[in-house]
This record gives sequence, structure tokens and C-alpha cells, in this order.
Amino acid sequence: MSLKIRLARAGAKKRPYYHIVVADSRSPRDGRFIEKVGSYNPMLPADHADRIRLVDERIKHWLSNGALATDRVARFLGNAGLAPKPTYNEQPKQSAPKAKAQERAKAAAAAAAA
Repeated sequence: MSLKIRLARAGAKKRPYYHIVVADSRSPRDGRFIEKVGSYNPMLPADHADRIRLVDERIKHWLSNGALATDRVARFLGNAGLAPKPTYNEQPKQSAPKAKAQERAKAAAAAAAA
């Protein structure tokens, strides 16, 4: 059985609230789960204490039993110091400003400095 630590959506329309749960990877997102191990309220400000609540002891237990965290939950666990922080690749070069836009930005910066 492949275990995942992932988000399960709760809350009303346009008022998201998520439970952080341990579930079998084959279970639906909002369906059957094994245990609730925290919550995430994206409506609160980033520095609010109740935005992300984790049950450290149970999360460590499930990680030691082979549960894998999803990308978003892995970021939460990395910030809390419960797991190593995930590394993210650089953004694609395709979305960077093109040559003419970079020249205009340099010219604007030079004009502002002068």
C-alpha cells in the first residue's frame, strides 16, 4: 500500500480549507483517508500562526513508515523542519524577457541612475 501525505479539500465555495491527511494513494482526494495530521487555511495571512497546523509526532511516524508527501505538503514540512526542503528547478528561459525588452530595461535603469 502506497501512502501519501496530502491535502484534502474542505470548506465552502470560494472559501478553501484543507486537511492534511495520510491516505492510500489510490483513494480519491476528498475521500477515504487513514488519519488527519494537520490543516491548512490559505485564507489567513502568510505569517498567521493558524495558517498551517501540523501534528509533528504523527507526521514523523508516517514518514518513517514510508509515506511520501505531495509537493505542497513537502514545502510545508520543509518549512517546519520535519523533512528536508524540496529543491525547485529554475524557471524556464522561455518566459524571461526577450533581448529588446532587456535593452529597454537597461536603458531605463541607466536613465534613472543619471
